[in-house]
Order: sequence, then C-alpha cells, then structure tokens
Amino acid sequence: MYKGSDKICELMSREEDAIQIISRFGLEMGVGDQTIEQVCEAHDVHTPTFLTVVNYKVFHKQADLKDIDVPTLQRYLHNAHTYFLDFRLPRLRRSLIEALLPADPTTKIPGLILRCYDEFVEEIRTHIEHENAGLFDEHVHDDQRITDKLTEIKNLIIKYYPSENYKSEITNQKSQITYLLISVMSDLWHTEQDFADHCAMEDDILRPAMTKIPPQTHRRHQQPETEELSDRERDVLIQVVRGLSNKEIADVLCISTHTVISHRKNITRKLNIHSTAGLTVYAIVNKLVDINNLD
Repeated sequence: MYKGSDKICELMSREEDAIQIISRFGLEMGVGDQTIEQVCEAHDVHTPTFLTVVNYKVFHKQADLKDIDVPTLQRYLHNAHTYFLDFRLPRLRRSLIEALLPADPTTKIPGLILRCYDEFVEEIRTHIEHENAGLFDEHVHDDQRITDKLTEIKNLIIKYYPSENYKSEITNQKSQITYLLISVMSDLWHTEQDFADHCAMEDDILRPAMTKIPPQTHRRHQQPETEELSDRERDVLIQVVRGLSNKEIADVLCISTHTVISHRKNITRKLNIHSTAGLTVYAIVNKLVDINNLD
C-alpha cells in the first residue's frame, strides 16, 4: 500500500487511476521528487484521505473511516462530478458522432445510439444533482440502471454496426473507421468503469463517513458548546467545514492567514475536536451549517 512518504511521481507512473485521483483532489503534475505528503500539504489536501482513496482504488482496501476528512472527500467527489458533466461525457458524445456517422450513413442506427447515449447522460446528471443536494437515499437513483444503459450502447455498436449492406461498400476508409469504432468502444468501457468506481466510493466511503459520529464527539454534542466560541471563531469554523483553505478563509473574512490559523487553534482547544470531520459533525449538530449546503 502507498504511504505519505512515497514519491508521488512513482504512484502516478505505476497506477493508471492515479492521474484521475490527483486531478480530483486538485493536485497537478510537475511534482518532481516530492512525496505524497509534501504535495498534499502544499495544496491543502488532507493526506490520510488522499491515501485512503488511492489504496481503496488501487488495492481495493477497505476504508478506515477514522482517517477520512469529510470536506476533503466531498471536494474530491464534486471535482469528479465536474469532470463527468463538463468534460468526459461531452467528449465521449463527440467521439460517438465521429466514429458512427462515417461508418454507415445509410441507417438510422447512429441517431438511435446517440438518443440512448443522451438518456444515459441525463441519468447521470440526475444522479449527480441528487448527490450535490445531499440526497444519498439509495432509492433515489439506481446506479445499475445507469451502467446498464452504457452496456446497451456497447451492444448496439457490437451487434449492429455497421450494417451488413454497407460493409461491402467500405474501401480505403475501412481501417480508419475500424480504428475510430475501437477507440470509442474503449472510451465507453473506461467511462463505465470510472462511473462504477465513483458510485462504489460513495457507497463504501462517503456515506458511512457522513453518518458515522465518533463516540467521543457524540458525547460532546449532547451538550452543545457553541457559546464557548466567539462570533469570529464561529465564522472561521463555518468556512473550515465548507472545505476552504486557510488563505481562502482569510480572503472571505478579510483577515490575515495568521489570524485564521490562530482562530483554528482556539476552536480545536475549546471544543477538543482535532479533525475536520469532527468539526463538521459539530457544526451540523449545532446548526451552524446545513449539510445540504456543503460542497
């Protein structure tokens, strides 16, 4: 398993999923010989949460919820949503058009396949909208139904495209068309696997982390201590659980980064809660933030 002391360049070069993982945590390439921990700290990413996601995807290791920082994981999933809706799915549609239309312009199959694909995209969009609204009820959406639509698209291409009548008319374009179809099939497979992994992470990590309250934190919540925090400390706490970095909090509240750090130390000391996940639970229970408004 990967550790914080491992070089992040080795992770990225060895593991296919690593590039997607680092981008969804807001990390970038050009990392030199820095360790995973160094890069995470430089980008204000919670290292244990990063490692939990990496080892979960690479080694299928069961997540230890005590190592999870919920706002960091929420930010990761939000970035994944943006990637699906704004980049991957539109790009895949363009690839379908590029591959299907030249392969057989004599049938209506390309239009039917694109219609099926557009329905699939709407299923994903609805799925993501519910997640962004904080609705994690398993009855709200059916992940299997969504992936079944991709399987249907793949089968349409494999079984019926191009048509038998048109195959004989393909001459010097055959190789190019074949390559395009193979490429788009590969994209479909990768999209299906990526979305399945995304849903599994929600089920295995995010939902349990959002509902699990550490015993020592739960006892403190029975006697709310909001009054122990100053107004400014409450303001800082709210921004912390929303996932903002120290610099971003300073900009929002028009104070210095040093002052933000000082307030965070006071919050930790007064509440005796040391993890962002614990602070998030505290803020939700004491109605400082609405869980549905967390990014």
